[in-house]
Amino acid sequence: MSLSKPNASAATKTRNRVSPSSSGLCVACVDDCPGLCEVGKSALRGREVLYPQPFGSITAGAEKDYPVDFSHFNIQGTCVGAMGVEADPDKATFPAVDLSTEIGAEDRRIKMKVPFFTGALGSTEIARVNWEGTAIAAAICGVVLVCGENVCGTDPDAEFKNGKVIRSPELERRVRVYQEWYEDYGTMLVQANVEDTRLGVPEYAIDKLGVEGIEIKWGQGAKSIGGEVKLPTLERAIELQRRGYMVFPNPESHVVQEAYKAKEMREFERHSRLGMVDEESFLREVERLRGIGARYVTLKTGAYRPADLARAVKFASEAKIDLLTVDGAGGGTGMSPWRMMNEWGIPTVYLESLLYKFLRRLDEKGDFIPSCAIAGGIALEDQIFKAIALGAPYIKAVCMGRATVTAAMVGKTQEHLLKKKHGAGDEYRKAFFQTFAWAAELKEKYGDAFERIPPAAIGIYTYYDRLATGLRQLMAGERKFALKYVDRNDIMALTTEAAEVSGIPYVMETDMEEIKRILG
Repeated sequence: MSLSKPNASAATKTRNRVSPSSSGLCVACVDDCPGLCEVGKSALRGREVLYPQPFGSITAGAEKDYPVDFSHFNIQGTCVGAMGVEADPDKATFPAVDLSTEIGAEDRRIKMKVPFFTGALGSTEIARVNWEGTAIAAAICGVVLVCGENVCGTDPDAEFKNGKVIRSPELERRVRVYQEWYEDYGTMLVQANVEDTRLGVPEYAIDKLGVEGIEIKWGQGAKSIGGEVKLPTLERAIELQRRGYMVFPNPESHVVQEAYKAKEMREFERHSRLGMVDEESFLREVERLRGIGARYVTLKTGAYRPADLARAVKFASEAKIDLLTVDGAGGGTGMSPWRMMNEWGIPTVYLESLLYKFLRRLDEKGDFIPSCAIAGGIALEDQIFKAIALGAPYIKAVCMGRATVTAAMVGKTQEHLLKKKHGAGDEYRKAFFQTFAWAAELKEKYGDAFERIPPAAIGIYTYYDRLATGLRQLMAGERKFALKYVDRNDIMALTTEAAEVSGIPYVMETDMEEIKRILG
């Protein structure tokens, strides 16, 4: 259950000199070591070592080995019948599987072509530089796109009046890219945390940019504290502090400024404030957002304690929100503290198992059940299937942050490598279509507009196609030809502990009643 090397990680660029002890320190810590491990490096750089490095060019996910995860379940298979199509070998083929899903209240449904969508890309540098590819891919794949927190507040060209944003070229760019390629499936949500609400981001996004949905942010699976970003310059740190953000160390301190000029310190941290949740204020905020024109209001919550998950479920039901996304520990595209990623919050399988219990309880009472999505370390089609089955019938989609960004970054990197090798002529184009398996399909569909689709978007599109194809194959193997037929009986627990946590039957106890009927 512990980290194999709790005092050293590629995420923080630290390592042990020799084998570690249980504390993570080297078994023999010598007096002349320059400081290779986290303790040693922290003696030199202090709080900088809290975070994955290098900031702005990586995503990071926990490496802790949790007792139960999705690998502790297997997908059931059957050779009997078909649900969703006629039980005919010529008709019940895996390409016939319908992966479409819908979220939202009955009078405002959001249709998606596939049951997975992008995690929030907010004010981090890696989110900014990969936005165009992600937004275009989300639009043409027909899924929800989430613009994360603090985008307006950290936009260097943003303009404010009386403490409210009146112009943000960066948010305007993000919305415009998605709207240009939008094809009637999915929608774009803009997150709003404490800082965004104070700055009037929802009003600006809805009134000026035509955004349809606002996502209230309680936290994410990697952390419960406010969003962090590293700031490389003194000028930028002062600017954000004067906009109301918490910046550490204080960039307006004379001592800090002198240390920065002397290159004794290299960076600053921008932090958001903690949200304070109670039912009355939450319900009031949902109504306020609807009152200013939000067609969709959703909630994103993290891996908080079980009572807080119950609050999220209950409040979402009371407010009749359009989507509740629950994010399990621990990882993400931002700058969460590394130890917090590993040691904070409830892991995804545990969190989803609790979510199912809470939703079922409300369902039995006849309460409104919001559409739900699960997030937290999900990257491949088998994990998507298991996540949907584990929370069925309440989980309508899976949210994937790091995996989507990975596909974007690989697409972008391959473009650079191909141009470096072949230049920009015919040889490059030939190699490009040989590298990206579905580039030709996109070119046929979009014609001349294909030239404006960045390789990052092609990478995500191709990756999402793989996920969709693999998911169809898995569903066909269980004879489920539409997503609505997937249920908890479609997976089995491989260990008694996984069965106890989830309520999914242990493999050796599955189908016992039916077996008795068959064998007589």
